[in-house]
Amino acid sequence: MEVVRLVEVSKRFGRREILRGVDLRVEAGELLALVGANGSGKSTVLKLMVGLSRPTSGTVRRTAQVVSYVPDVFTSHDRLSASAYLRHLGRIRGLSSGAARERSSVLLERLALTGGADTPMRKLSKGNAQKVALAQALLTPPELLVLDEPWAGLDATAHETLRELLTETARAGAAVAFTEHSTETVRSTATRTCELHERALHESTSRENALPKNATPERALTEIVLAPGPELDWSGRPEVVEVRRNGNGTTLLVVTGQHDAVLLSALSQGCSVRQVNAQ
Repeated sequence: MEVVRLVEVSKRFGRREILRGVDLRVEAGELLALVGANGSGKSTVLKLMVGLSRPTSGTVRRTAQVVSYVPDVFTSHDRLSASAYLRHLGRIRGLSSGAARERSSVLLERLALTGGADTPMRKLSKGNAQKVALAQALLTPPELLVLDEPWAGLDATAHETLRELLTETARAGAAVAFTEHSTETVRSTATRTCELHERALHESTSRENALPKNATPERALTEIVLAPGPELDWSGRPEVVEVRRNGNGTTLLVVTGQHDAVLLSALSQGCSVRQVNAQ
């Protein structure tokens, strides 16, 4: 399913032409890497995708209702702590206070934020501020996730975690587009690569395990059956792809590989687990 498309898009800043006649289509489940030299227009393409910039000519079509964006420079808030900032954004995006707190905690733990989630953001290092930027983009499940050099400043552990998070997000049905200079990172993450050169976009390479055109992304799922008890809000957990409630309890369908965190969350909040089944 097409999530965003650029049709014959050109972009000028004053007399300077940045893009000329760019055609680009990104579908659900894709991990698209945009590569090219500095100043080639990669960041401009990303901003066009999310609506932060308008084309000088051409059309941008976007079907995604939920769009998340990580800029190349993340401006840290002077006063709020990382946890307070993420809880605030979670509430704005429709999460309950509890769900926003839990989701932000899970993301910061996975990204291994150092310095403390309650530390004022102005005191965070560049790498830790980047982790907060990534967490804010993943608070709620996006349909389109766009990231400008998201690995910049990350330590080795968070580097691999980010690759996992992007893959999980695509497997959950989102279209993911990112820029990156590292050939190895692009090779290990992207299902498709496009290169910007001399204001034009060129299809470059695809991984062997890239999804066929118009294919639905396959997801390995685990079924978790909870006994009747507390009715928790799972809306802020993108790894939970379906929730079914009835008189016999609650059944969760969870992306395999992320079900341990969901189990821990359920147990810590007083739920009793009846069954765990691979789908």
